[in-house]
Amino acid sequence: MNPFDFQSRPIPQNTTPVERGQKFVHLAPTGDADDTGIYREALNYATSRDEVLNIALTGPYGSGKSSVIKSFLGTYEGKALQLSLASFLPDGEGGITVTKQEIERSILQQLLYGADADRLPLSRFKRIQMPSKRSAWDSLLVSIGLACAYYLFNNQSDVMSGKFFHPFELSNWFNYFSFVVALAFCWTVVHTIYIKSLGLSLKSVSLKDVQITPDSSNTESILNRHLDEIIYFFQSTNYDLVVIEDLDRFNDPDIFVTLREINGLINSNAGVNRRIRFLYALRDDIFVNTDRTKFFEFIVPVIPVINHSNSIDKVLEHGHRIKLDKLNPRFIRDVSRHLSDLRLINNIFNEYVVYSRNLESDDGPILNPDKLLAILIYKNVIPKDFAALHRQEGALSKVLSRYDGYVLQIEQRTRADLSSLEKQLAIGEAQILRDHAELRKVYAMGFIERVPAPYTILHANGRSISFSQLAEEEEIEIALSLKGNTLVSSVNSQQQRVNLDGVESAVDPTRTYAERKAEIETKSAKFKEACEKRSRVLKADLASLRTRKFNEVVRENAQLVDDVFAEVGENRDLLKFLVLDGYLDDTYYQYVSLFHSGRLSPSDNKFLIQIRGYNNLDPDFRLDNVQEVVASMRDEDFGQSYVLNRHIIDVLLEDLNEYAARIDAACGYPGYPVTDQAS
Repeated sequence: MNPFDFQSRPIPQNTTPVERGQKFVHLAPTGDADDTGIYREALNYATSRDEVLNIALTGPYGSGKSSVIKSFLGTYEGKALQLSLASFLPDGEGGITVTKQEIERSILQQLLYGADADRLPLSRFKRIQMPSKRSAWDSLLVSIGLACAYYLFNNQSDVMSGKFFHPFELSNWFNYFSFVVALAFCWTVVHTIYIKSLGLSLKSVSLKDVQITPDSSNTESILNRHLDEIIYFFQSTNYDLVVIEDLDRFNDPDIFVTLREINGLINSNAGVNRRIRFLYALRDDIFVNTDRTKFFEFIVPVIPVINHSNSIDKVLEHGHRIKLDKLNPRFIRDVSRHLSDLRLINNIFNEYVVYSRNLESDDGPILNPDKLLAILIYKNVIPKDFAALHRQEGALSKVLSRYDGYVLQIEQRTRADLSSLEKQLAIGEAQILRDHAELRKVYAMGFIERVPAPYTILHANGRSISFSQLAEEEEIEIALSLKGNTLVSSVNSQQQRVNLDGVESAVDPTRTYAERKAEIETKSAKFKEACEKRSRVLKADLASLRTRKFNEVVRENAQLVDDVFAEVGENRDLLKFLVLDGYLDDTYYQYVSLFHSGRLSPSDNKFLIQIRGYNNLDPDFRLDNVQEVVASMRDEDFGQSYVLNRHIIDVLLEDLNEYAARIDAACGYPGYPVTDQAS
């Protein structure tokens, strides 16, 4: 079985399968993330112990903590309130930071707005109250109360004299009814005013332009300042579990200390007759050392569903779902190593469905599926740089804009290599000595001239070298390594010490023996053949440089673009892989915007897309606006085989003067007679 076959590869059993043919999947937490039930068992244990008030659910980002919580709450018998503090502020950008007060304000708002305003009538935080179903009856009773009060007011003299209550008979029922209703109405108004006054607070005192406010209002903890509101909330509601997610994104452990203190105060309050527990979803490293075991009474670790090693299974699963079987297997394996967030992978393939459907033509998809997937991975993993790309900014835009500079760098290096080869060949031709043997004899004569007669033997490194042996390669190199006074002898065993320093420089003061040896090698036929072969390759590379693929050019200048890739931070390796392997290049615009017919027809656009991918099309491929197609082509395109479309050749031959250079480029392509194609 091919491990990359989307059709035959089974869906991994440790993940939630998606139905084949289903176009989209949601990104929300799932309620079936606890197949073994161990998380539910652990959390049930923690919530059933009176001494456990602070519970932690720990795991890295994307490990499925939210899904575990949702699965647990599906069977939880109490009432839970969920708070989410997801931060979407760019980290460290423009000095934007989230203060502890802002975090606490968000917690307080979500906490108090978790209950209807009717449940918290004494709260100082006033909210809009929606009319209840009995509001019509309430307004009717108020109207009756007002009418009765008005009736009593008009008969106030009779009420004061007592005449209003006579006779004490059934016929006088309306007066008694009006009095009772008006009295009840007045009591209700007074009671309501009294109750509402309990929720009033004096925030400031203003005397014209002078305003007096407490100095600590901007620095003290918001949660501590409104502790009475929080306790009142739990007194008036029946929540017994508060789930707090994404609080660890702010990297502020102090907020946990504040919440722990508040949790203790709530549970010690006499007005709260139940246990209130806080359940935190956070990553493992929010506390250092063993601090987290001191802070939480119970910790449940969440094992990630997906990581870099098995993300390929989820990618294959989604390929199976949307019936996508044209992706490059090697691309899938390589890019999966950069994906470890399940929701991110889900969203990438959701967007793939939308993009592919909108970008495909009437004749079917014409875009490269690998490049489309690469664009969407880039869009989701590095969204900031993707957004900047539309403004011709960001890391990828810089790489694209420097293409001509990269080509120039390669061209300069190639020309420098050619110049170096020519120089080496010239040096070889200029050599007077024929080979290494003659060179050794020259240096041997230098030693013979330095040693006086009748001495003919050198003693070095325990060896004796006669003058007749100095022309040998090993012996001459040993002799050249001698320094200072060297022992020499004659055939009659006479001995003397001779200073042999400077023999090498005396023979040639500008070059060493090794350098002259290397120069003579450039004169050999074998070296000439290798240089000529290398020169032909370099000249061919130079001629085809402008027609090379974008990633090939960038790859040869990888060191020059490393500083650009560094701008995207931790995702630099992903961007570098996508660019250097050719999945992100100067054809990106075809994958991020819709094509609108105008100067070019859909058929013309398809032709340009295909040649940007260096694909050859049939010479009879239909083109509608050939002039615009020719204008949209690059000069280097006319040296490729795909230029031999009969419509393009006809246009070129109609104006020999204007298109002379392009015609020459087309004629220079081997094996394709232009005149035959044109006819």
